[in-house]
Amino acid sequence: MRNIILVITAALCLQPCLSGAETKMTSEEREKMIQLLHDSQKEFTALVEGLSDEQWKWKPTPERWSVGEVAEHILLAEGSLFAKMKEALDSPLNPEWEAKTAGKTEMLLKIMAPRLGKAVAPEPIQPNGKLSRGEIMSRFAEARAGTVKFTEETQLALKEHTSEHPFKFFGTLNAYQWLIYIPLHNMRHDKQIEEVMATAGFPK
Repeated sequence: MRNIILVITAALCLQPCLSGAETKMTSEEREKMIQLLHDSQKEFTALVEGLSDEQWKWKPTPERWSVGEVAEHILLAEGSLFAKMKEALDSPLNPEWEAKTAGKTEMLLKIMAPRLGKAVAPEPIQPNGKLSRGEIMSRFAEARAGTVKFTEETQLALKEHTSEHPFKFFGTLNAYQWLIYIPLHNMRHDKQIEEVMATAGFPK
């Protein structure tokens, strides 16, 4: 996965680094964004589709999430991150967008998918167990289809509109960065699912 992220980082950075003021996704950025969305979905689905209900619900410790809880978090985060992107788009153009968001795309690529660092998920996107396994997976597929459709069709100037991340570490992100956050967050928690499945005691 590390090599894939490095290739994508270089591809996504190339055009903005040359132009310095590109506000829309380039065709290359759009292609790589769609690839990330599809790849992260396939990875997630492949990890969980063959699990038994016992494996879906098993928790390594009372404090750690089960595979099912991680899956619910992925679903909830998809909607929350897309909403943050729309919040940015609904905000007036930020004249300081370049300075405020410089290097943030590369930072997200570097730390999110490889699962560097740990954080406590905001309460609205913490799993609560109210959704069935079928509901989680069907709603995720529907939400991801909507994210892909938006990515394929949008001609908006994503990069010059911003909103604030709840974690000060990330600070200001533009709508383009909120969009790429979605598949990278998905990949981050695919790795968490792999960690749960590799824990001693995971049902066979």
